[in-house]
Order: sequence, then C-alpha cells, then structure tokens
Amino acid sequence: MRIVLDTNILLQSLARKSRTRPIWDAFLNKNYTLIITPSILLEYEEIIAGKTSAEVSSNVVSLIYEAVNATFIHVYYEWNIITEDPDDNKFFDAAVAGNADYLVTNDNHFKQAQKIDFPPIRIVNSDEFLKIIQNNNQ
Repeated sequence: MRIVLDTNILLQSLARKSRTRPIWDAFLNKNYTLIITPSILLEYEEIIAGKTSAEVSSNVVSLIYEAVNATFIHVYYEWNIITEDPDDNKFFDAAVAGNADYLVTNDNHFKQAQKIDFPPIRIVNSDEFLKIIQNNNQ
C-alpha cells in the first residue's frame, strides 16, 4: 500500500499516547510505503521542529529519509487543485505522481480535491486510515 501522509497526521501520530499512533507504528513496521518529495520532507521537518524540538524533527526526518519503505518521487506536473491553501497541493501532486493508494489528511482543504473525478485520488482521514491499517493486519 502506497500513501501520502499530510503533516498534520504525521505530527499527531508521533506521540506515544496518541490515538493515531498506530499510523506511525505501521510505517515503522513497514506496513505501507510512504511517498515523499523533497518539499514534503522539508515541511515535515519545519512543522515537527516548531511543535516539538529540532532534535525530534531531525530524528523523524532522518528515519523517514533512510527507511526502505519511503519512496522519493519527483512531481513533474502541478495540478493546483487546492485553491484555499495552495501549499497543500504538494501532497495532492505527490499522491498523483506517486500512484498513491491513499492521501491521508484531516485537512478540510482537501474536500475540493474529493469533488473531482480525475485524477482519481482516494483521500481519507486519520480514522478511516486507522481502520484500513487494522483490516490489513488481520
């Protein structure tokens, strides 16, 4: 399974006592492939450092960078689907370019992208993705 993980979900899933922790644990256990781009990795680093510490951020980004189940892709076409927050387009574009099974986000800006038929990207929230992970582990 190939996914793009919005920063908000990654950040929430890092806390050991978070209800979304199974999302991070599933990555650590190689239960899915995380699709990333340089701009996504930079956002991860910036937001995690701002909410936790530079050390935590560096450790998370290094772990992702070196993980065998993290795939770097290049985005050659920008769809510009998310107009309310254009910075979110990097996640949508990565999902298209990386042939993602899911784009996982709790961000309401992605509702715009759910209204289009092409390109077909399955956008799920953290609760839906937790169910997908649970069903795949049975």
